[in-house]
Amino acid sequence: MAKEKGITPQSVDFNEWYNEVVLRADLVDYGPVRGTMVIKPYGYAIWENLQRELDRLFKETGHQNAYFPLFIPISFLQKEAQHVEGFAPELAVVTQAGGEALEEPLAVRPTSETIIGYMWAKWIRTYRDLPQLLNQWNSVVRWELRTKPFLRTTEFLWQEGHTAHATQEEAEAEAHRMAGVYAQVLREWCAIPGWEGLKTESEKFAGAVYTLSYEAMMRDGKALQSCTSHYLGQNFARAFGIQFQDKDQENKYVHTTSWGFSTRVIGAIVMTHGDDKGLILPPRLAPIQVVVVPIYKGETREGVLSAAEALCRVLREAGIRVHLDDRDQYSPGYKFNEWELKGVPLRLELGPRDVEGGTVVLASRLGGKETLRQEGLAGLLQERLNRFQQDLYQRALAFRDAHTWVVDGYDEFKERVEQGFVKAFHCGDAGCEKQIKADTTATTRCIPFDEPKAEGVCIRCGRPSAYGKRILFAKAY
Repeated sequence: MAKEKGITPQSVDFNEWYNEVVLRADLVDYGPVRGTMVIKPYGYAIWENLQRELDRLFKETGHQNAYFPLFIPISFLQKEAQHVEGFAPELAVVTQAGGEALEEPLAVRPTSETIIGYMWAKWIRTYRDLPQLLNQWNSVVRWELRTKPFLRTTEFLWQEGHTAHATQEEAEAEAHRMAGVYAQVLREWCAIPGWEGLKTESEKFAGAVYTLSYEAMMRDGKALQSCTSHYLGQNFARAFGIQFQDKDQENKYVHTTSWGFSTRVIGAIVMTHGDDKGLILPPRLAPIQVVVVPIYKGETREGVLSAAEALCRVLREAGIRVHLDDRDQYSPGYKFNEWELKGVPLRLELGPRDVEGGTVVLASRLGGKETLRQEGLAGLLQERLNRFQQDLYQRALAFRDAHTWVVDGYDEFKERVEQGFVKAFHCGDAGCEKQIKADTTATTRCIPFDEPKAEGVCIRCGRPSAYGKRILFAKAY
């Protein structure tokens, strides 16, 4: 069926499958500038649902939304050495405006630690001004060499949280807390299982003391870093002079964090759950949870459509996001294929016999059909949607676990990392990491929190493990 619809099967070319699906399912289109994307209404509705839940959780944990400028003086980025080194290859810089050369070039925001640090140096005076718990919803620009819709684009949407604290303990607790918020949303809303853990020194955010991440597996066995949370220590505080007078009357530098969650998660949802028919969307995020397809001919049209409209009203009143596909120009079969491509979790088919008998046919995007009574249907569909959400998560978890291997030999490592994730010991040396990447294109993804303590020798060089446990390796997007 996939070939008949013109969709390349995952098993033939996963990358091509992905590109075709995000375009044909009306999630996105290519912008006129290289690497930019236009997020179409159907794709943006997924982002809105994610944004709504994240924003609620941020506010519940005491954060306030603010907004900072898009343009950042280039000298700001140069104040923190690791930061400017990490972002220099991706910077877009404005050197001329209003027909004149600028006295100082302006970076188009790649992230906002520097400009927020500048403002905090003005705002923070005493311990009474702390903590600062800020978040902003915005776009950032990073000039990627290789782009892919949602996953790596020149401009993308995200939220970036920034907090300042009086003590290291408070700041570290905040970095871990927000990583936990992300993990909750990824598991419970996106139905994406993953590993929470600490990035190695080579893979951490430029300018951070350490970085926490959530590493998810796509259906081609590759990893996708789905979010990050950073403890920045006093690095940016010292660079920008963010000091406060503490209760002991001494001036001290604040400790800061930053954390981000972007539209790349939409790509993660596509690649974690999709199949050769197209998208499969988690009900909690799906713009349309239930689509109603009326089936009629000639004189039965009016009666079936009237019944379908009444059914949609009942479901809508019950809080279900429902859509009635009453287009006359397309056959029911065409509509079935289109809504499967767009990943709608549940489809209701309603024909003349169903109207007479008070029934409806329910088809799940995960497979299977059943005939149900219309009486009490709204409550039953809520149960089915909840089960769909759970089944989708368990399906992804089973796939992840089936494609994760514990490995001790380098030859087996090189073989297995082509197929999925590998847990192995590592010496912690950056040069060794670099050689593994050169040999396999795989990288360290994280040091998982839930991995049991164990001792062993490095998968490549044979030196003792630096982490006291196995760490996660994979090829990644």
